[in-house]
Amino acid sequence: MSHDLQTLADLADAIAKRRGESPDQSYTAKLLSQGVEKCAKKFGEEAVELALASMKHDKAHVTAEAADVLYHLVVLLAASDVPLSGVMEELERRKGVSGLAEKAARGKTT
Repeated sequence: MSHDLQTLADLADAIAKRRGESPDQSYTAKLLSQGVEKCAKKFGEEAVELALASMKHDKAHVTAEAADVLYHLVVLLAASDVPLSGVMEELERRKGVSGLAEKAARGKTT
């Protein structure tokens, strides 16, 4: 596993461990205790902040906001009971498939 993927896996493990902690002592536990809707809202807010930062071409700000997006994505996955490994498997399944072809295939099933 590459260093980058290991870092994400470590983040997912840390988030899973914090789920059982006191919401008064852990921001992650607090988010998770507020339910998937709150986690989804927070993820959306962070994604907008990343988009806005990217339009300013400020690499340091984009990097910081991207880290926030990844953190909140993994929290949202945990709140949704979707393991990060499942997302990684889906990405692996899509490897080598044209993005246009993959999107067209999804359109037929929804």
